[in-house]
Amino acid sequence: MDGAEIMMTTSLRKATLLWITALLAVVGVLAVMIAFWFALDESAEFLDGQLRQIALNVEPGTQAADAPAAADQDPEDRFVITIWGEGNHVLRQSPLDARIPRQSRAGFADVMANGHLWRVYTTGDPAYTVQVAQRDAVRQEIARSAALGAAAPVIIVIPLSWLVVGWAMNRMFGRLDALARDVAERGAAAAEPVPLAGIPTEVAPLVESMNRLIARLHAALAAQKRLLADAAHELRTPLAAMQIQVDALASSTPATLDARRAALASGVRRATALVNQLLKLARLDEPAPPLNDEIELGALLLECVGDHVALADATGIDIGVNLTSAATVRGAADEVRTLIGNLIDNAVRYTPAGGKIDVALYHRDGMEVAEIVDTGPGLPKGVETRIFDRFYRAAPAGSQGAGLGLAIARRVAERNGFGLTVANRTDGLSGVVARVSMPVPPPSKPLG
Repeated sequence: MDGAEIMMTTSLRKATLLWITALLAVVGVLAVMIAFWFALDESAEFLDGQLRQIALNVEPGTQAADAPAAADQDPEDRFVITIWGEGNHVLRQSPLDARIPRQSRAGFADVMANGHLWRVYTTGDPAYTVQVAQRDAVRQEIARSAALGAAAPVIIVIPLSWLVVGWAMNRMFGRLDALARDVAERGAAAAEPVPLAGIPTEVAPLVESMNRLIARLHAALAAQKRLLADAAHELRTPLAAMQIQVDALASSTPATLDARRAALASGVRRATALVNQLLKLARLDEPAPPLNDEIELGALLLECVGDHVALADATGIDIGVNLTSAATVRGAADEVRTLIGNLIDNAVRYTPAGGKIDVALYHRDGMEVAEIVDTGPGLPKGVETRIFDRFYRAAPAGSQGAGLGLAIARRVAERNGFGLTVANRTDGLSGVVARVSMPVPPPSKPLG
C-alpha cells in the first residue's frame, strides 16, 4: 500500500466521535434556543402579570418606606412604582433614583430610560395615574438561566460520550484487529474459514463474503494443482516417446530412419496440441471479452467442418452438413469457433473408420441449435457427470486426445451464455449427440 492509499483511509473511531460530537452540539444549540425562547415567553407573561397586579393594588396614600433593599436583592430586580396626581404631580416614586417618564397610554409598553430598557405597565386616568416598571434585563436573565440549564446536560454528555463510545469502539475494534491479524497471518494455501465468534453483526456479512472468497480461491488453487499435475502427466508420455525416438536416431538404419522421424513428429504434434489446449484453458479463466461479435452460424459451421474434412477423409469418415437456419447470434467469435471446432474434433477422433458424422443447424424454441451427431462407440454408462472434467477421457483405449476438448467447450459455452449438452444417441444407434443452444438476439430498432 503506497502513501496515497494510506492518506485516503479514514479513521472510523475519529469519524464516529466527530459525528457524535456534532450531533450533540446541534442538539445542545437547539435545546438552548428553544429553552431560551420558552423561558423568555413564560417569564414575560409572569412578570407582566406581576406588574399589572402591583399597579392595580397600589394605595394612593401609602408612604414610601425608607428601609434599604435586602442585601441579596439585585437592583435590577426591583420594581419602580410611580404615582401621579393632578397636574402631573408625583405622589410617590420608588426608588427615587429611577425616573421613568409618564406614559400617555394605559397598558404595557417597552420604554428606554436611564440607559436601560424597561417593561412598563400604566393604569388610571388623567387625574390619577399608577405606573409600575421593571428592567427588561430580568426577563433576559431568567431566559439565559433556563437556557444554560438546558445546555448543561448536553455539555456534560459530550465528554461522557467520548469516554463511553471510545471504550465501546475500542472493544469492538479490538475484535476487528484480531480478525485482521488472523487474515494477515494466513498462508496462501490456508483453507479454513475465518471464525465469526466475537465479530460484530454489521461486519459478519463481510467476513462471510471473505470466507466464500477463501473457498473459491482454495478451489481455484486446487484446480490449478490438478491441472499442473495432469498436464505434467500427459506431457510425460509424448516427451518420453520423443526422447526414445531421439535416442534411437543415432543407431537407426536408412530403412528405419523414416519411421523414427514419423514417430518423433507424431510426438511433437501431440505435445504441441496439448500445450495449445492448456493455453486456451488458461485464457478462458480470464474475464470474458465483450460478447458483441455478430456470428453467422451457417458460415461458422461450414468453416469448422472444412477444418476437419482432411482428417475425416483420411480415416474414411463421412461428414454431412444440413443447415436449415441462417441466423446470427452474438458472442466472442474466436471462442465460439473453438467451441464448435472441439465438438467436431471429438466426433472425428472417436468415430471409427467408415463411420458417419452429421452436422446440423436448426431453430427450436426461440434458440439456434448446432448439433453434431456421430456413430462412434458412445459414452460409457455413468460418465455423463464427468465428461466435462479436465483431462477426463471416456474414449476407448488407444484413441488420441488429452481429455481437454469438452472442458474447453463447456467453459466457452458458459462465458457466452450458451447451453451445451453431450449425451448418447436415443434413436437406437451407437454414438454421441452434442448440442449447443444459442439465444437469438432481439432485432435492432431502426434508426429514426
